[in-house]
Amino acid sequence: MITTSSVGIVHTQYFTFAEKESFRLESGAVLSPVTLAYETYGTLNEDRSNAILICHALSGSAHAAGFHAPDDDKAGWWDDCIGPGKAFDTDRYFVICSNVLGSCYGTTGPTETNPVTGKPYGLQFPVVTIGDMVRAQIRLIDHLGIDQLFCVAGGSMGGMQVLEWAAHYPQRLKAAIPLATTGRHSPMLIALSEVGRQAIYADPNWQSGDYYDKPQKPDAGLAVARMVGHITYLSDESMNLKFGRRLQDREKFGFQFQTEFQVESYLKYNGNNFTRRFDANSYLYVTKAMDYFDLTEPTGTLAGSFVHSADIKYLVVSFTSDWLYPTYHSKELVTALTAVNADVTFLDIESTWGHDAFLLEVETMTELLSSFLDRLWVEANGGRRGANGKWSVAGK
Repeated sequence: MITTSSVGIVHTQYFTFAEKESFRLESGAVLSPVTLAYETYGTLNEDRSNAILICHALSGSAHAAGFHAPDDDKAGWWDDCIGPGKAFDTDRYFVICSNVLGSCYGTTGPTETNPVTGKPYGLQFPVVTIGDMVRAQIRLIDHLGIDQLFCVAGGSMGGMQVLEWAAHYPQRLKAAIPLATTGRHSPMLIALSEVGRQAIYADPNWQSGDYYDKPQKPDAGLAVARMVGHITYLSDESMNLKFGRRLQDREKFGFQFQTEFQVESYLKYNGNNFTRRFDANSYLYVTKAMDYFDLTEPTGTLAGSFVHSADIKYLVVSFTSDWLYPTYHSKELVTALTAVNADVTFLDIESTWGHDAFLLEVETMTELLSSFLDRLWVEANGGRRGANGKWSVAGK
């Protein structure tokens, strides 16, 4: 539903580059051309100093806020935090979100047409990294005429992109907000990713990635991969509160291998629903990019990667019930940033929602993000805190 706090009707835009000169990836492979799908909300100010880049997670898209049509009943994936008066206040900021390289929502990836063959890339698409995704975003930001972003923010894989921006392109942003994320995947996280990929490989309809012109898609494998992933986004407490051991549409056990528990039904529903909006090959590419991400390289330490990033203001957030990226991951980031004398605000938020808390703890996130961004805005533009405790900027 479109409300006064919504950015309203939005349209996905497309930016194409590397049409003449190929875009070289970290693997050494090249792409030409490259198209990024993106959306913007709010207005870029005259000196182009109010731009915020939002980075999405594994299955996200450029559609972060608003609606695509008047009768659209599903808002963008972070609509709760982007809009007039919200955490990322579009009355003040120009907010940008682009779909990452390798995904399946309009950006160049395995689902898009390979100009050499005229068919979808499939597994002929080269493996990409978080670094490749960010370098593609830089091309977009350059295209929009923005020299320095006011802030880059994102959770989970989006947080990895934020850290990549801060570590390797510190001159291009004033502030960084990595939420529920990590500087590198642990062996357990890589193992969980691999279980999902193996589920896709095992689906006979996957056909080694060459299934786009086939009547059957590897939906079963992708659904299982999503079910495994979705479990990691929740917490033991949230699952107990939501489902307990309650049965689905029955009063007692059937002593059969059928869906009996509510939590089983929930996972099957989410897995099957996921196959209607995401691509199996894209799942392989994006999870692999997350596994390759390691900010301790090439210096050997996290602090070494941030040695030139001390001038950036950081807000690092973790959640107590997040077992996918537990609090210690964020504490390692804070320790590294503190070692280079960076300005870091760190909060470990009490929540039962697990990894998804950065999307679901709306009131907490709104207050936290708004306060952090307000302080930075005042510092950047000059101003003071009034008797009511609110920041004000003269002439703004």
